[in-house]
Amino acid sequence: MSDTPYTPPKVWTWEKGNGGAFASINRPIAGPTHDKELPIGKHPLQLYSLATPNGVKVTIMLEELLALGHRGAEYDAWLIKINEGDQFGSGFVAVNPNSKIPALMDQSGPTPIRVFESGAILVYLAEKFGSFLPTETAARAETLSWLFWQMGSAPFLGGGFGHFYSYAPEKIKYAIDRYAMETKRQLDVLDRRLAEVEYVAGSEYTIADMAIWPWYGGMAKGWNYGAGEFLSVHEYKNVIRWADQILARPAVVRGRMVNRVSGDLSGQLHERHDASDFETKTQDKLAK
Repeated sequence: MSDTPYTPPKVWTWEKGNGGAFASINRPIAGPTHDKELPIGKHPLQLYSLATPNGVKVTIMLEELLALGHRGAEYDAWLIKINEGDQFGSGFVAVNPNSKIPALMDQSGPTPIRVFESGAILVYLAEKFGSFLPTETAARAETLSWLFWQMGSAPFLGGGFGHFYSYAPEKIKYAIDRYAMETKRQLDVLDRRLAEVEYVAGSEYTIADMAIWPWYGGMAKGWNYGAGEFLSVHEYKNVIRWADQILARPAVVRGRMVNRVSGDLSGQLHERHDASDFETKTQDKLAK
């Protein structure tokens, strides 16, 4: 780290070689960088994603819908390698102009419908299939409030704490302290809520749990950023109870595997095109 204090210039300019784990794909402009059409499979729903916390939200939702017997929720999950810039292909940008995973195309009707942003996808699927989003006014409001709490809070956890703790080219104490404090505050918000209720929105398992669990359940389990000890996640006993309860659901186990490219090979299903793929096409099976 330089000992010279940084003084911002009057006008910011993009320095392409500014380091960091994602320097090769970060840029200050939108739009495609290359022509590449997206593949389309046989199922009504086409998901283009990666098993980041945001991606896992949607694959959990789809697997939960299938577990309830909603056959219309069958889907093809295509792997988008964000570290290689797949999200900047022309086909992906046409589905999500923001070039972020996950992105969904619903091919079930006469005109395909695109849905992007993970929270929007969860609400879309919940309303389409009538599951995991209460219809009673107060319960619906509580569920949506917690869903949007996650959408507003997680950038401080991921883009803030996770970036500066794990990915930034320099360890900056001020930045890590700032976002560690905020991450712990958020965990405390969730822990206090889960001291009162079984699931985040109340007595029922909803899309709020599916949205929050990959981020905050992942922190409680020590998966995200290798920061469990640093953040003393053992202090959040109610979050841990809830995280374990969600993880015990078979659909959650399956959802975590889809589009996963890290960890144990038996837990990686790079693409999902049929329910049988969980038994036959995980990376440990393909390696043999």
